[in-house]
Amino acid sequence: MSPRIFDSVEMIRSALGEQIGPSAWITVDQERVDLFADATSDHQWIHCDSERAASGPYGTTIAHGYLTLSLLPAFAVELYTIMVGSARVNYGSNKVRYPAPVRVGSRIRATATIVECREESAGIFMTVRYAIEIEGGGKPALIAETVTLIVP
Repeated sequence: MSPRIFDSVEMIRSALGEQIGPSAWITVDQERVDLFADATSDHQWIHCDSERAASGPYGTTIAHGYLTLSLLPAFAVELYTIMVGSARVNYGSNKVRYPAPVRVGSRIRATATIVECREESAGIFMTVRYAIEIEGGGKPALIAETVTLIVP
C-alpha cells in the first residue's frame, strides 16, 4: 500500500473523518520489547521476564504501552505523507488509551483518521486519531489522538 499524499491544506480538510489504512502488520517480538525497556529503563517483569510473565495475568510478556504509542510514526509514514509546510513537529497528544495489552509475538496494525485541521499563526495544527488493532483481538491495543504542527 502506498501512503496517501496530502499536498495542500484543502486536501487534508477534504479527508476529515475518513479512515486511512490499515497499515501492514508489525510483529511485536521480545527483542523489540527488551530494546525499548533498555531505552526507557523500564524493565518491569511483565515486559522482560518471560518466565515470571508466563504465570502472570497475560500468560506471557506484554509490550509497554508507550512502546505501542512509539510505533505511531512508523505506521503514520506508511499511511500518509504531508507535503505541506517546511516541517512537521509532534505537538502533543489529546488522549491516549490502551484498551488491550499487546502480548509478545502478536501482530499489530494501525488506521488513522484526520479529525481536525486548523490554521493558526504558528502554522497548521492537524489532529489525527489512531487505532492500533491486534490480529485476532477484540479490543484495540491503542486509541490515541495526536496533534502535529505543520510549520509554514
